Amino acid sequence: MTNAAKVSAFLDEAKTFYFLTTDGDQPKGRPFGFHLLVDDTIYFGCGTFKNVFRQLTKNPKVEVLAVNGGEFLRYDGAAKVVKDDALLAKVRAAMPQIMDMYDKNGWEMGLFCLENGHAEIRGMMELKEEFDV
Repeated sequence: MTNAAKVSAFLDEAKTFYFLTTDGDQPKGRPFGFHLLVDDTIYFGCGTFKNVFRQLTKNPKVEVLAVNGGEFLRYDGAAKVVKDDALLAKVRAAMPQIMDMYDKNGWEMGLFCLENGHAEIRGMMELKEEFDV
């Protein structure tokens, strides 16, 4: 299993994870549930009209935090916005109801991945695994 697949599997098992950005000097976190593993790259998406998208384009240093049972995952890197119609088609297939709502409202889905990613899987008191993604 590749490192990206390992992170994706952890996010799948956790179901909800937290995406962390900054707004100026203030940290901001919010729950996310969507990610997509394509060609060993993990993609995330959110509306380009949302604060989170504005924040990650202004300061691309972000972190994903997920909890699954007694373990948690930290996955950080620099967000890179990706414009790719083939990838957007995969997102449409994965979440048709959300994308229908975006289309009806004239919203754009902003897709991004993390470059120079680093992940840690931890228990409450110990580092279980650490790797680059």
